[in-house]
Amino acid sequence: MYAQSIRSTGKAVQSLEDMSAEDRQFQERINRGEKIEPKDYMPAAYRENLIRQIGQHAHSEIVGQLPEGNWISRAPTLERKANLLAKVQDEAGHGLYLYCAAETLGVSRDDLFGMLHTGKMKYSSIFNYPTLTWADMGAVGWLVDGAAIMNQVPLQNTSYGPYARAMVRICKEESFHQRQGFHIMIAMAKNGNDEQHRMAQDALNRFWYPSLMMFGPSDKDSVHSAQSMAWKIKMNTNDELRQKFVDATVPQAEFLGLSIPDDHLNWNEKTNQYNYSEPDWNEFNDVLAGNGPCNTERLDARKKAWSDGAWVREGMMAHAAKKAERKAERQAV
Repeated sequence: MYAQSIRSTGKAVQSLEDMSAEDRQFQERINRGEKIEPKDYMPAAYRENLIRQIGQHAHSEIVGQLPEGNWISRAPTLERKANLLAKVQDEAGHGLYLYCAAETLGVSRDDLFGMLHTGKMKYSSIFNYPTLTWADMGAVGWLVDGAAIMNQVPLQNTSYGPYARAMVRICKEESFHQRQGFHIMIAMAKNGNDEQHRMAQDALNRFWYPSLMMFGPSDKDSVHSAQSMAWKIKMNTNDELRQKFVDATVPQAEFLGLSIPDDHLNWNEKTNQYNYSEPDWNEFNDVLAGNGPCNTERLDARKKAWSDGAWVREGMMAHAAKKAERKAERQAV
């Protein structure tokens, strides 16, 4: 999900014998399962790859608030409003944890936002699709957060310490988000009336393939994963995670009385897995290129928030400077 457009070195993975002494020691630490900390030696490419992945992950959490935020006031009950508001607040916190983790690598938050606003850094493609009905809030929680969990749980064991530790709390909270979405789908698809069931099925139809795209391109087309996996920045291949998601989600859809929108979906007795149709990768690439249904709307909203919040940042900086000045005056006395 958070490495959809992340490229590492673009080269074959070096053997230990071909590495410099420092790089060899670094790789051996990773091979032993040790965590790399901010002040430890790390190759420049490792640092750059982490900045891109953590930055994209952080931006995805922040942009991910937008498809849900406009439903807070329109949720059907006060309880649903409170639950959705809590979820959006969680996502803001996830972004904060991740921006802090990225800052330990020597990149400023201002730089990260600058890269987002200029298109140099992406966010997950899923957030460029509209949320048209309340049932979409169920589908987003069930499918989108469900796919996120598949991606994020392995990242608790990623090699970079601050990133791995941030993921522990994020994963706990994401599990609640997924349950919240599934609860909405139960209310509509299993316990609701015919119209609510139809809305739930429509939401599944629209979000199924975009959710499969969250794991990134097919392994046969993802030629930049090998180095990330050798560094344990990425813990599983795209297709491994996508298959795991399909196998977990199909029985849930059956429980809800909903149909996966894939005519070729079937159980494979030999592999004990579901065979399924791949997403439209042309659509995936088009959305990543900025041509999705909501790309412009999402990015404009983030730019406006940055511009509207300038006075807050300026005030905080002025306060910090005044506080530092007073501290220096007291120390000089």
